[in-house]
Amino acid sequence: MSSSDDRRGPPGDDPRGDRRGARVETGVVQARRPRLAPLVWSEITVLFRRRRTLAMLAAVALIPILIAVAIRLSSSGGGGGPAFLGQITDNGLFVVVTAMVVATPLFLPLTIGVVAGDTIAGEAGHGTLRYLLIAPAGRAKLLLVKFLGAATFCAVAALTVIVVGIAIGALLFPIGPITLLSGGTIPVSETVGRFLAIGAYVAISLLGLSAVGLFISTLTDVPVGAMAATVTVSVAAQILGQLPQLSWLHPWLFTEHWLGFADILRDPISWQSFGDNALLQAGYVAVFGALAYGRFLTKDILS
Repeated sequence: MSSSDDRRGPPGDDPRGDRRGARVETGVVQARRPRLAPLVWSEITVLFRRRRTLAMLAAVALIPILIAVAIRLSSSGGGGGPAFLGQITDNGLFVVVTAMVVATPLFLPLTIGVVAGDTIAGEAGHGTLRYLLIAPAGRAKLLLVKFLGAATFCAVAALTVIVVGIAIGALLFPIGPITLLSGGTIPVSETVGRFLAIGAYVAISLLGLSAVGLFISTLTDVPVGAMAATVTVSVAAQILGQLPQLSWLHPWLFTEHWLGFADILRDPISWQSFGDNALLQAGYVAVFGALAYGRFLTKDILS
């Protein structure tokens, strides 16, 4: 009579043992798999420690400062100016609105183009992309982390304009209840809340460009080329948006609602532009995020 060990066969042939081993190995892999939150925090920390990032935020902060100083000098010297800018002399809070109008079409997309274009191409150019993929994070998770880092920069850049605009406006001009576009007035506390909503609007407006930059960044190992291409796409979209012959194309451009935050300065607030803008940017994020994933999934990582 054969023993029970003979019926079970060699230890290596025990299917239960294989399943237990598979569970143990799976548990090891899962234990080593980094979570998303620490990866995002690490990406944000590295991003905002770079001198280039701090320099771009400083340049963005200069926009409301230069506007406020220029209006202050011109008003003290008796010079005139456009009626919209003239409201700053009566209420310094209008510095924020003016700075947003100036920064949104050019300066903010320029900084976003640098950050988004550097996401993948920068790592490849510095030879660190292969190292990042050694960890069992996966290419999809790495793309998501890079995009969330760029999205965080969008929010911080918009918030910088708001905070610096309020500070320099209060320093150089009187502040008080602000007159809305609809003719009513709101107190300073509510004005700050609306400014934060404008900051959220602008940050969302730049998410589509961030997704485009992320995709372009997967196409090359030269970060400067990816940055330049992303900025060029932003400029080209705005030029196309000014051509009446292409009016059929305008609703599909990610720049279509960039200046729609003026509706937040009405009473009651019109959220139509906010919703349309968010939906449009979500479409760009979905499409170009999928393109970036498809490209990055099949890309040979040589550096």
